Amino acid sequence: MPEFFQLSRAEQLDALNVAADASGRLPHLLEKDIWVVWSLRHLFTAPYAEHLVFKGGTSLSKAYGVIRRFSEDIDLTYDIRTIAGDLVGDATAPLPVSKSQGKKWSDEIYARLCDWITQKIVPGLEYELQQHQLPATVSSEGDAVFINYEALSMGTGYIPPNVQLEFGARSTGEPSERRAVRCDAAEHLPTVEFPTATPTVMLPERTFWEKATAIHVFCAKGTFRGGKGFARHWHDLARLDEAGFAQTAIADKGLARAVADHKSAFFAEKSSQGESVDYHAAVAGGLRLVPDHDALILLQADYRQMVDDGLFLDEAESFELLLDRCRVIENKANNTTSQ
Repeated sequence: MPEFFQLSRAEQLDALNVAADASGRLPHLLEKDIWVVWSLRHLFTAPYAEHLVFKGGTSLSKAYGVIRRFSEDIDLTYDIRTIAGDLVGDATAPLPVSKSQGKKWSDEIYARLCDWITQKIVPGLEYELQQHQLPATVSSEGDAVFINYEALSMGTGYIPPNVQLEFGARSTGEPSERRAVRCDAAEHLPTVEFPTATPTVMLPERTFWEKATAIHVFCAKGTFRGGKGFARHWHDLARLDEAGFAQTAIADKGLARAVADHKSAFFAEKSSQGESVDYHAAVAGGLRLVPDHDALILLQADYRQMVDDGLFLDEAESFELLLDRCRVIENKANNTTSQ
């Protein structure tokens, strides 16, 4: 059975078009998905794999099949106990005890992480690409790595031809488990071998609270870091709720407090009025998942962009219906966590 990357460029494009016709997916999204899985295979067969955790929306899509949208970037946690064991010591919860210590830890961890990326991640990726003569280059910027591939197929330009690896190292990534991951095109082309991977993945319940508190910050600030594509968090919460993970996450008050502890220590934020965002209040009955005014308009525009570029694998629900579903989750979380 031929391996996808061993095919000629023309044969690869033909394969993508066949899979696109069979799946209803756009060829450029199937192509990027192949590079996502290739990247995961590389990372989680490397010597440092035991200290990595795959998390975020792409993990929900690839490892759990929870969300029905294309998720393009790979979010990763490099265990804080490995990169900064001298700072955290043997504490059960590796968190700073003050804001000043948190700033010191963050600065030191970021510097170490960038060095580790430069010395380990980038050379390893470059070596494998060269060994297999794959049409891609590697670049890095701070704690992010980009695998820039020569695209066989292009969409509208909303989805760039690169896989972004976003690294962090201020948590343990727990709770987590090993999960199998395969390419979306594989089931439609059984005569072609595609990359597979078995990464260690953050459990969906923690991802729920990570995303819910990020949305809470957006509602308080009216803006979101990272530019476009932030509407995915609302879609992901709705899918997590449908799959039953929201309910189990909401019931786990210890996990909710752990996320609030972590974000309070490392991700302090201010509201649009300059007040500190209280994560503990958010997970204890004060969660906001539906923005208002200009933030609502900004969110709706970003959601429309995602719909227009075909990022949703099924017919996308209306923006109004999505907000209604998030209101239900908000009420459920607040009525349960405040008890």
